[in-house]
Parts: sequence; structure tokens; C-alpha cells
Amino acid sequence: MNKTAMIWGVNGGIGRAIATELKHAGWTTIGICRQPTEMEGLVEHVLAADVSREFEVQTAVRAASLEVDQIDLWIYAVGDIETTAVADLDSASWQRQLEANLTGPFLATKHSLPLLADDAHLVYLGAVSERLKLPKFSAYVAAKAGLEAFVASLQKELRGKKITLVRPGAVATPFWDKLPLRLPKDAAPPEKVAKRILAAYEKGHSGQLDLV
Repeated sequence: MNKTAMIWGVNGGIGRAIATELKHAGWTTIGICRQPTEMEGLVEHVLAADVSREFEVQTAVRAASLEVDQIDLWIYAVGDIETTAVADLDSASWQRQLEANLTGPFLATKHSLPLLADDAHLVYLGAVSERLKLPKFSAYVAAKAGLEAFVASLQKELRGKKITLVRPGAVATPFWDKLPLRLPKDAAPPEKVAKRILAAYEKGHSGQLDLV
């Protein structure tokens, strides 16, 4: 039986790499992002949604349900970051980062639950939050720490499903361009991260997966 994946943030560096790996492995993939035209040809079904807008999330999941019967592998790879001191950080920037990194996972999870297979595997892209408690990272690190707590609670609710919180180190994607830091020489290519995530799925991993 052909397996089906759903990737939120499929047009990001890691999301795109995962989609590529799944395509080579013969999966059917539903990709969700804000600019779906960028993904034509890489995934079978691409849908538009802004994860901060609940109606758009609901609409995307409903559209997905018309294309596939269930989701075996569900991945949240949306993210946003900005480095600004608290004194200069406006509420819109704070809210945008929380929406992408914390509210988005909640909305996407909540509305996807009816479509998940009984033994579905959920994967969330987190961060090594304790290493990021740095000046000007307040909104991002608060959201990622919140995501860890959200996933820990969710694991106790969805006992029949495996849930993996992936915490990669530096990854060589355009996401890094938003930071006032030089990309480390040992930054992992997104393809390597994608392979580790899919290996975790194959092994039935559940819990925290640090890729550092």
C-alpha cells in the first residue's frame, strides 16, 4: 500500500528536502505552504495555507481529505525568526514568530487529527532551545521552548501515535540568512536532516531527536 505524507512548510529548505526524499521513495505527498506554485512537480498535491489563519488551515486539511484517505507521516516544518532586542521588538514581530513556531503547530495538529492514520507518525521541527537563549532571540526561543512543552503534552494524549521532536543544529538553508551570524562550517545540508528524519520514521522513533 502506498504511504502518504503531509508536510507543512514544504517550500522551506528542510521541507523541500524531505519532499524530495519521499518522492524518490515512492510516497504520495501533500505539501502545504503559502506559495504553492513553487512546489509544482515535486509533490503530488500542493495546497495553500497560512498557518496563522485557522480557516486556511481547516480549508487545506479539508482539501487534502478529498485527495487521500489518511496520512501516515505528518511533518510540521514551518518556521520564522527575527533577531531584535526586546526593547526594539514590536508586538507584530513577536506575534509573527509565535504564530509560525507555536500557534501554527497547534492549529495544524488540531485540524489534521481526523485525517491521521491510527499508527501515524508526527514530526515537529524544533530547535536546541537551551543553546539559543541569547540576546535578541527572545521571541524565537520562547516559541521553540513552548513547542517542546506542547509536544511533550501531546505525546501523552495521542498514545497510539509516535511523535518526534527534531532538534537540528545549524542547517544550511535560506532560513539562516535571517540571522546576523555566519553560517557555521559544519552546518548540515538539509538533505542530511531529511534523511535522518525519515530514518527515525522507519525505526519507529518517538521522543526527542537531537541532530547536533
